Amino acid sequence: MKKELVLYGFLLFCFCNQSQAQEEFVQPPAKFLTKFNFVQLTGGVIVLKAKVDNCADSLNFVLDTGSGGISLDSLTVVELGFKISKSERTIRGIAGMKKVDFAYDHTLHLKGLDVPHLDFHINDYDLLTSVYGVRIDGVIGYSFLRRFIVKVDYDDMEIQVFTPGSYKYPRGGYMLSPDFSNLPLQAAMISDGHPIHNRYIFDTGAGLCFLLSKDFVEDSSVLKSGRKVYPTQAEGLGGKKTMNLTVVKEVKLGPYKFRKVPVHIFNDEFNVTSYPLLGGIIGNDLLRRFNLIINYPEQKIFIKPNTHIGDAFDYSYTGLGIYQIDGEIKVIDVMENSPGDIAGFKSGDVIFSLENNYSKNIQTYKNLFQNATGRIKVVIFRHKEPMILTIDVKDIRRK
Repeated sequence: MKKELVLYGFLLFCFCNQSQAQEEFVQPPAKFLTKFNFVQLTGGVIVLKAKVDNCADSLNFVLDTGSGGISLDSLTVVELGFKISKSERTIRGIAGMKKVDFAYDHTLHLKGLDVPHLDFHINDYDLLTSVYGVRIDGVIGYSFLRRFIVKVDYDDMEIQVFTPGSYKYPRGGYMLSPDFSNLPLQAAMISDGHPIHNRYIFDTGAGLCFLLSKDFVEDSSVLKSGRKVYPTQAEGLGGKKTMNLTVVKEVKLGPYKFRKVPVHIFNDEFNVTSYPLLGGIIGNDLLRRFNLIINYPEQKIFIKPNTHIGDAFDYSYTGLGIYQIDGEIKVIDVMENSPGDIAGFKSGDVIFSLENNYSKNIQTYKNLFQNATGRIKVVIFRHKEPMILTIDVKDIRRK
């Protein structure tokens, strides 16, 4: 019987071809809904403005393809007076797992677009606020992205939103077809000692190029033997996470190749990457080099090189963790034997100026550190006493 059904289907297919009676469902065209600007923080992280319900003030949201939902900061929820509902749902990140409460059935208001019936999970983004020097009120992820086609233009710093439907993609780019759970899982190739193919979370919310799980690195031997690594730190769900930093010879995403790409390597104790299913995360310091058309309804992501395709990567290494706290830029973490440690930095030092820049802007200071190698003079205050320290910023491409 099965053979008969298969044969019948084959004959029907042939008959339809001969009679030219085949039918094809054509989606209606995607319709333009709205556009608005965004700002870009260090690592390429996107922050956009939006309101929730009838609240008068705009909030700052990170656009994050690495988020499986949509969320609000715990303090923001209290300030807005939203009802908090307990749940047994658990989320996990690179630095921890936690149960989350929810604020159910709210409306997100973007410029020219209202998105109703959203269930925000509640998280603490105080650390991210300190990292970027900009208050982070929430994260926009899958719950929003699954409803629309979203175009991200890093040249014009603009986002356009369309309804699902047939979309005419521009010439000169490449269509990715990632696997989907509620996150896009994209294939890429990393080559150092030898080429290794794997899948990675396509993560616009990660302010780095690549984050690889330690298990993947060790099992695949992806790193060239003797490749030097540097201890560093990153921030994510659950707090801070110590990891290593190095470079790989080449990364290939679709047809596009990048040389000497910085990668972070972390012990994935909370199984964020579900290794061996995934090798890690592709972050936005690499993805920002493309304009993106993110089409969750059709499970496609179109990438087209933009004016940042040739931007230099960040190869500087200080070993310093700096944060904006109470309006001051403070050194909080100093990696042992790092350039910052050798220069004499201590936890609690307040950075007053960096190479004669007195802006007290953490984004500016981070960019100055990240775009320099060699000796930099830093004026600090320690116990309210001024000091001048000279840090010899390391280039991680060199042994």
